[in-house]
Amino acid sequence: VQLVESGGGSVQAGGSLRLACAASGYTYPTYYVGWLRQAPGNEREGVAAIYTGGDKTYYADSVKGRFAISQDNAKNIVYLQMNRLEPEDTAMYSCAAVPEFMAADVTSMAELISRFDDFGFWGQGTQVTVS
Repeated sequence: VQLVESGGGSVQAGGSLRLACAASGYTYPTYYVGWLRQAPGNEREGVAAIYTGGDKTYYADSVKGRFAISQDNAKNIVYLQMNRLEPEDTAMYSCAAVPEFMAADVTSMAELISRFDDFGFWGQGTQVTVS
């Protein structure tokens, strides 16, 4: 599985960006795909995640109401629409994916992040800078 992120850039506070995570090489029918971010000196944080087989989504409290995760299953792309961006959102944003059967029992973002760490496929990341 290969994941390629795009859409990062520099934006002023209050602005918007849409990130895209394009996947190829899926070998199972459904996956959990997530966006995670890490700023220098900070721990990695899960931002949002989605189940490709339905509409189950997860969000970090810090982005609820501002960010929205969505998917285009025909193209195997997961999007992260980021609105009302704040300087605190500045980070390297990466997407990760795990097959559904490896995370079917998770009930929280924290559990899903653990599965991404243990079993996930990762992209290279895209930088988001908010000033």
